[in-house]
Amino acid sequence: MKPRLLDLFCGAGGAAMGYHRAGFEVVGVDIKPQPHYPFEFHQADAMTYPLEGVDVIHASPPCQGYSCASVVHRNAGKVYPLLIGEVREKLKKSGLPYVIENVERSPLINAVKLCGTMFNLGVFRHRLFESNIFMLSPGSCFHDEKIGEGKYFSVAGGAGRWKSWGTVHRNISKGTADQWRAAMGIDWMTRNEVKDAIPPAYTEWIGRQLIEVL
Repeated sequence: MKPRLLDLFCGAGGAAMGYHRAGFEVVGVDIKPQPHYPFEFHQADAMTYPLEGVDVIHASPPCQGYSCASVVHRNAGKVYPLLIGEVREKLKKSGLPYVIENVERSPLINAVKLCGTMFNLGVFRHRLFESNIFMLSPGSCFHDEKIGEGKYFSVAGGAGRWKSWGTVHRNISKGTADQWRAAMGIDWMTRNEVKDAIPPAYTEWIGRQLIEVL
């Protein structure tokens, strides 16, 4: 019988697909409808959803308040929730193995940083993963080695709206929505869904380590 993983703040299921490939039965929870989520889904508030009946919990709290763009958002009068501390306490109280994912500027503790170049993906996309189990990293990013080998994509904002990141990163472009999906290893999401997603390769790497612990 497969171990059961609860995917909080699940979005359209990028993290979920990686855990599925690692060997988990995945159940997603998000406050918004997620019609393209590829597994069992419950529309509910992740902060109050019960944690019983699962073996592992993954949580991806909103990242906008921690991102580089947050200063611009605040100056425009936008306020985003900062939920990582509250989520961490909730997961600790569960007594279960857990993983919390977020962006580089977020206050995660002893986090493993993953990048698309570690998995031969066509995207430079750093994400941090905190856990109460020991996790290994695949190694360092390969930006310098990869930058001259071909086109890599910045999956954020709007597909096709930027030409590039400039001369230093001239081989990193915004690309089209189809190029985003190929670069991320995701083929079931819309453009708006994929720009917020985690490449499944990241959580497949983490999931295989969780399976070993279980």
